[in-house]
Amino acid sequence: MADLVLASTSPSRRALLKRLGIPFRCLVPVVHEDDWKIGNWSPRELAEHLAVAKAESLRDTEPGATLIGGDQLVVLDGRIYGKPGSRERALEQLEALSGKSHELITALAVWHAGQTYVHTDRTIMQMRPLLTDELERYVAADRPYDCAGSYKIEERGIALFDRIDTQDHTAITGLPLIALTSLLRRLGYKVP
Repeated sequence: MADLVLASTSPSRRALLKRLGIPFRCLVPVVHEDDWKIGNWSPRELAEHLAVAKAESLRDTEPGATLIGGDQLVVLDGRIYGKPGSRERALEQLEALSGKSHELITALAVWHAGQTYVHTDRTIMQMRPLLTDELERYVAADRPYDCAGSYKIEERGIALFDRIDTQDHTAITGLPLIALTSLLRRLGYKVP
């Protein structure tokens, strides 16, 4: 069976993939995400292109491996929200999302034996109205600077929401395991 490689530095994606019990390695993808944000992509296209770019960025150095890439972004009223990178930007993003419903797009790309498979999950997240002190307490607790939309649903971020509509709750954390396990089984991996 081909080595399984997660092309990601995300601790959340690593933890999700570990749940499957399949040995894998993590490598840093060779992708400059900002380069992809130039262009006229729809949010779904952007997430898919970035996921594919991450997986395929390692195909020359890992030609015999199965490569997994992922990308995630938040969309509200046509505006894309990525990783905030700072406390101030996290607070700005959360203020914009407060009391509103937004779309969380999670794209998965798997490169195997010269072929790339793509799957995209769409989740509707209804954030409850939040006061400034609630936002400040939340950001201080979870420090969600590396998360699209500025929340960590797997931690205290769950308290920010009234409702979540999804087909796969693992997609919210960054790696849709239902689609991934189905694909890995088709490729010959034993899951579970």
